[in-house]
Amino acid sequence: MSIAVNFERLKSDLEELRRIGLADDGGIYRQAFSESDILAREWLKAKLSEAGLIASSDGAANVFGRITKPDDSPCILIGSHLDSVPCGGNLDGGLGVLVALESLRCIKENNIETKHPIEMVAFSDEEGRFGGPLGSLALSGEITPEDLVNAVDLYGNYLKDEMALHGFDVNDILHARRNQGMIKAYLELHIEQGPVLDKEKLNVGIVEGITGLRKWNIRLIGNADHAGTTPMKMRTDAFSGLAEFAGEIPRIIEEHGSDESVATIGKVDLFPGMANTVPGQVEFSLDMRDIDNKILDELSDACRRALSAIARRRMLMFEFDIISEIDPVRCSKDIIDVIQDTAESMDIMYRNINSGAVHDAQIISRIAPVGMIFVPSKDGRSHSPAEWTYWEDMEIGANLYLQSLLKMADS
Repeated sequence: MSIAVNFERLKSDLEELRRIGLADDGGIYRQAFSESDILAREWLKAKLSEAGLIASSDGAANVFGRITKPDDSPCILIGSHLDSVPCGGNLDGGLGVLVALESLRCIKENNIETKHPIEMVAFSDEEGRFGGPLGSLALSGEITPEDLVNAVDLYGNYLKDEMALHGFDVNDILHARRNQGMIKAYLELHIEQGPVLDKEKLNVGIVEGITGLRKWNIRLIGNADHAGTTPMKMRTDAFSGLAEFAGEIPRIIEEHGSDESVATIGKVDLFPGMANTVPGQVEFSLDMRDIDNKILDELSDACRRALSAIARRRMLMFEFDIISEIDPVRCSKDIIDVIQDTAESMDIMYRNINSGAVHDAQIISRIAPVGMIFVPSKDGRSHSPAEWTYWEDMEIGANLYLQSLLKMADS
C-alpha cells in the first residue's frame, strides 16, 4: 500500500511551530529550557494527543510519541530537535521532528502495522546551550553526575537551575538511558545547512558520514600596556598572537587536512578591551571539523604546535581548554541502501553527501545504526532567519523519509 504525507498539514504544523519563539527580527529564539522551548515541547505533546498518539517524556525532557504503548520490542526511532540557536531559523531540527510526527500520523490513519514499533523523539538541547547534544547523550547513556553539576551556558546559567525553573530535576537525566538493543535503528531528516544540494539542484542528499568536532577555548596572555608609550618591539600583544595564528589556519588545513576539513575562530574577547591599551589577553574559540578521526587528531596537533610556537616567539603564555570532542561516524550501509533504493524507485534526484554539522544521529550511533536524509538549504543558509527550503523539496524529502521508514520497520 503506497501512502504519502499530508503536506498541507505539515506546512500548517511548521507555521504553528515558527510562531513559538519568533522575535521582531524574524529570528527564532528557542534555546534549550527557555520559556519558548518548553512551550514548543508542550505544543508537540498536544499535537501527538490530538492525533491519537501516545505522548511521553523522560528525565532529559526528551518528548516521545508512539502509535502503540511502549514495550520491550526494539523500535525504529525517528525525529530530531525543537531547540534553536539564538536568532535561528525554523527548519533546523523542527522540520525533522514534524516530518517524524506526520509519518506517524500517516501510518496510524492508514492502519498500517509494522514488524517493529516506531517511536518519534524531539531531543533536548541539540544546539548545545549547555554543552549538548544533551537529549541524545542522555538516551545513549553518555551523561555523568559530574556533567550535570558543571553544565553551564555562556552567560553563567546552570543547567540544574534552568531545569528547576520548569519543574525538572537535573538528576532525572541519568534515568533517560536506553540500553544497547532497545533501538533497532534511527532515522533523521534534516536540512543540509550548506550549499551543495541547492547549487546542484538536487532534491535530497543521503548522508554517508557525519563530521567529527574538536572545540577549544584558547587564551594567549601577555601584558596590558599603554598604546602610546610602549614601543612596538617591547610589547607582548596578545591580539597579535591571535592574528598570526588566524593567518596560519589555511596552511594548517592544506598541510594536515582534507577536502572535508574546516577550522573556524568564531568568538573573540580582548582584555582589557580598550582603544588606548595594548591587549594583555585574548580569549577565543577554535572549532575544527573533519569526517576522519585521524585527520582531526593531526589538525589538533598542528594547531597546538603553531600556537605554542607563536606564544614562544611573542613571549606570550598559551592555555587552552577542550570544550567538546565528538568523533565522526559513518551512517549504516544497510540504511543508506534502503534510502537509495527508495529514492531511485521514486525517481528522486539525489546524491550521497557528508554532513559538516553535528547531529543527534551522531550520538545515537553509539547504541544503534543510524541514517539521515538531507533536504536542500536555499543558498546554504542556516542558523539565521534566512534559513529556507523550497516546499517541493520538503515534500519530496518527507515522502522519501516515510517510504524508507516503512521499509526499515518491516525488515
